[in-house]
Amino acid sequence: MNSIKRNIPNLITLGNLFCGLVAIVFSLNNNLYFAGTFIFFGAILDFFDGLSARLLKVSSEIGKHLDSMADMVTFGVAPGMIMFQMIKLSNIDENSYIAYIGFIITIFSAIRLAKFNLDTKQTSSFIGLPTPAAAIFIASLPIISKYNITIQFNDSKFLIVTSVILSLLLVAKLPLFSLKIKKREDWKNKENIIRIIFLISCVILLFVFEFAVIPFIVILYIFLSILNNLIK
Repeated sequence: MNSIKRNIPNLITLGNLFCGLVAIVFSLNNNLYFAGTFIFFGAILDFFDGLSARLLKVSSEIGKHLDSMADMVTFGVAPGMIMFQMIKLSNIDENSYIAYIGFIITIFSAIRLAKFNLDTKQTSSFIGLPTPAAAIFIASLPIISKYNITIQFNDSKFLIVTSVILSLLLVAKLPLFSLKIKKREDWKNKENIIRIIFLISCVILLFVFEFAVIPFIVILYIFLSILNNLIK
């Protein structure tokens, strides 16, 4: 029974990894909508594997490394593939090698995850944009294009600039809050208030604007983190 309990978070992590692999396959077939959708599924599982580990009070070194490898696939390789395909399908020469710039996301995600694994200070907050946030930003682009024909991300300059900015944010020495509310009794804690404001804002924005607002939610997350740093 204890072995089953101990491996529940790992099984959820493997589900995240599976979602990343499926997203890559869809990207290879130029089905970027489903590729982005499976990255979202992976992000949900990534949230719940950590939550389940805390609730069940189980942790292991293998779980830590498994989580990092799954994140690399789902939030590193898969979004890099999406960006590569989007640039390739944009307004550039089809024989151009410029589409490979999309993989800069994958490279910087690897650096970000390696730094996270070595940094013991990133337990209750983050230094640099978390890889799931950058991946969700990219995954939302083809989803928005499918549901809103007036918004089409087919400008190669926009896609390249987005890739570079997100990559730099991944490794920037910028403190960002996490969504973990540690103490149930400490709801009036300033950082918890920021988290609650962010979560409520996300729900309202998603309800009103649906998928089109997802990139702005990532921007809001960065803005609130900067605000949180200024009022400390």
